[in-house]
Amino acid sequence: MKICWIDVRALRGDVKRAVIEEAIHHRIDGIVSADPADLAELPPTVTRVYFAGGQAPDELPNTDLVVGDPAGLGQRWPGVEFAPYIEVVDHPSLEQACRAASLGSWVVVRFSDPTKIPLEILLAAADNEAARVVTVVADIEEAEIVFGVLEQGSDGVMLAPSGVGEAARLRAVSESGVGSLELSELEVIRIAHVGMGDRACIDTCTHLRTDEGILVGSHSKGMILACSETHPLPYMPTRPFRVNAGAIHSYTLAPNQRTNYLSELRSGSKVLAVDAKGGTRPVTVGRVKIESRPLLSVDAVAPNGQPVNLIVQDDWHVRLLGPDAVVLNVTDLKPGDRLLGHLPTRDRHVGYPIDEFCIEV
Repeated sequence: MKICWIDVRALRGDVKRAVIEEAIHHRIDGIVSADPADLAELPPTVTRVYFAGGQAPDELPNTDLVVGDPAGLGQRWPGVEFAPYIEVVDHPSLEQACRAASLGSWVVVRFSDPTKIPLEILLAAADNEAARVVTVVADIEEAEIVFGVLEQGSDGVMLAPSGVGEAARLRAVSESGVGSLELSELEVIRIAHVGMGDRACIDTCTHLRTDEGILVGSHSKGMILACSETHPLPYMPTRPFRVNAGAIHSYTLAPNQRTNYLSELRSGSKVLAVDAKGGTRPVTVGRVKIESRPLLSVDAVAPNGQPVNLIVQDDWHVRLLGPDAVVLNVTDLKPGDRLLGHLPTRDRHVGYPIDEFCIEV
């Protein structure tokens, strides 16, 4: 999980207290302050980060980590971790940050220019080093970008919020990156031609891998892994950005465990790409193509007896993924075949997971 620090140095009074309470509630990793009193009452689950800057305090109470090392404080308090704070404004300061990443356990970096090229260089230099790179960001949108630079992203970010609400959003963004889902092996029990209907092709802004696709299903508690069009076809080129996902009523899984109907997706929407081992990553939708096509209903059952249904275009080039990333054409499916799927345990209301009475058939 990505590291999230909330910097409260610019906040005052009730607003500061409310932001700290929110940060604790949403499991923010660290509170950054230049006032030791702000750090005194934090629970042990939160890293107490003292921002020293250019000041050398006489004591370091209530502190787990110090950002900045003026006057060699690291030698005076050997039990406290220290992280150099470097403002990258040119090539020499970027080289300084790269050296710091090779020497210590932490480095906190603020970039003066909007381009992310210097961050890419720093992350590449720190790739095989032990140091964790924490990048100062201006807002939630920049945090999301920083978490994705060079795919692996910065180890963490430091955000100075303007008020309550941003700590929760930051944690949500940090959890929407690469993760994993538990996949189940489903057994096909019935295939049926169900006539004409509208299906959606989801064209992403990402080059999907051969073992990757999107989870889709007719019901919120059972989804099947639809394969990307990364495998050769005789009559058309591969389209490695596309998933011929299913009928427009189908659910698909988005980051943060939300669901969307395929019909709701638009350019700029986020969906969760999932591979055959359950690895996930958020991808951006570039385009949705909805067209009327013959449809095929696939019924399967999970090991726990949970029924799962997916309605897809009735065409042999539409494919689903099975165990070990085996690619299965939907028109060749037969009872007894095995598919990969995911079984969310909670019902849904406008896409959010919720505990309530709900029957889907």
